[in-house]
Amino acid sequence: MKTILATLCLSLLLSFTAMALTLKEAKQAGIIGEKLDGYIGIVTNHSQAPKLVATVNGKRLALYRRLAQKNKISIKSVAYLAAKNAIKKTAKGHYIEVNSGKWLKK
Repeated sequence: MKTILATLCLSLLLSFTAMALTLKEAKQAGIIGEKLDGYIGIVTNHSQAPKLVATVNGKRLALYRRLAQKNKISIKSVAYLAAKNAIKKTAKGHYIEVNSGKWLKK
């Protein structure tokens, strides 16, 4: 019985470490932040950060591309407007990129 319980506990522990990092968790932990170009960037190193950033930024680019086509403006213009909105909505304590390219806790 003790062996089964120990195995179960170990399995649960390993499953928690294998779970993917979410955007919300990464922002709360200060791992990623909102950039001035409308995308997210890595603030501090974390093993899952590059994959999360690539996934989120890929989805944002696809959305920006659709909006740009629909409104007959550049993707860069859509991303700039999205960045302004995202930075404005960024929660206190989360990171944003400033003009110098450095990260600032809001």
